[in-house]
Amino acid sequence: MSTLKETLLKKIEEHRPRTTRLLKEYADTKVGEVTIGQAIGGARGVRCLVTDTSYLDPNEGIRFRGKTIPETFEALPKWPGSDYPTVEAFWWFILTGEVPTAEQAQMVIEDWKGRAEVPQYVFDILRTMPRDSHPMVMYSAAILAMQRESVFAEQYRAGSLGKMDMWDPMYEDCSNLMAKLGRIGAFIYRLKFKDDDQIDADPALDFGGNFARMMGVDTPYDDVSRMYFILHSDHESGNVSAHTIHLVASALSDCYYALSAGINGLAGPLHGLANENVLRWTQNFMESLGGKEPTQEVIKEALWATLNSGQVIPGYGHAVLRKTDPRYTSQMEFCLKNLPDYPLFKVINMIYQVAPDVLREHGKAKNPWPNVDAQSGVIQWYYGVTDYSFYTVLFGIGRAIGTLANITWDRALGYPLERPKSLTTAMLEEIAGIK
Repeated sequence: MSTLKETLLKKIEEHRPRTTRLLKEYADTKVGEVTIGQAIGGARGVRCLVTDTSYLDPNEGIRFRGKTIPETFEALPKWPGSDYPTVEAFWWFILTGEVPTAEQAQMVIEDWKGRAEVPQYVFDILRTMPRDSHPMVMYSAAILAMQRESVFAEQYRAGSLGKMDMWDPMYEDCSNLMAKLGRIGAFIYRLKFKDDDQIDADPALDFGGNFARMMGVDTPYDDVSRMYFILHSDHESGNVSAHTIHLVASALSDCYYALSAGINGLAGPLHGLANENVLRWTQNFMESLGGKEPTQEVIKEALWATLNSGQVIPGYGHAVLRKTDPRYTSQMEFCLKNLPDYPLFKVINMIYQVAPDVLREHGKAKNPWPNVDAQSGVIQWYYGVTDYSFYTVLFGIGRAIGTLANITWDRALGYPLERPKSLTTAMLEEIAGIK
């Protein structure tokens, strides 16, 4: 048993009595009252999911295992010469809640190398798909195709698993899958946009470094990858992709079924496609300036023209956050260091300085601050990844980290099948006193 797995088992055994006690002694304790608006409105704000890997505070932003994004980046071991932690170090951290040593992070790097080979049939399937298939369709199909490799499915069929042992094969499946996702993503990119001119991995590199290499993008794109995947890794369980993965896994489906389903949800325009939409809007907005220097006055006038025409400013506002998304801030800091004079970034940065006041004055935005999508596309574009449709795959690789860790814990704690109760519209009308 690997050191990470031993550490995780210790954490699981310490945690299980907490969940057992809550269910046994406090199951009837009210967490909150559900309203008709929440019942009809997508269960917004209903506190009925448990996620220990991350928490989204409206005023503080995401915390990974209790640490803010800056605290996470500061604490975790970094790749030599890099400004950012390795994805493998973050995997240890998100699974256990403990900051790994450099040696422990290296153990995960070596472990993933032994799991990273993608079956040839996956590449064969991708090559037989129509070349104009969306990258997210390819990504989801590749994940689902590997379901035949599931350790959990094999052991469950054999009848050899007790309820509290199910986390073990789930851990193995999630580790196997996580180790392969960078290779799959880069393969899809090179297949669709680089005439299937593939680049082999380098066994001397970590996950982020190898992803940049296989994409064919020079440094510091390896740091972009490390930063991007960690920032997009987890966001509680209420968002569509994370909730879908949790829901599907609650049926004891293995992680291949669950992650593929979540990726399909991530592909929706109201979820993972937002970064693509923001970049398109920003580029069109930049063209509308007609070459003018993006001063505060010029940007302010253009933003008011946008709002007065009935459009929104994409990338601003968030379902939960009520401040600037810390993921936006992290990417902005990267841009200020590495591409401060890039014209597209200068426009985005000036919009950030002007838009909150404009939106407050406009009065219709609940949150006038930027979210992660307002910044992420410009970095990819700057480093030559200019194919909009691929951006959600990048999101999907990152989102896998937190969600796969989360469903490993779901199995470890024996969480049941998710099955909320429904009401009819007539029942709601009766509750509301409507005849």
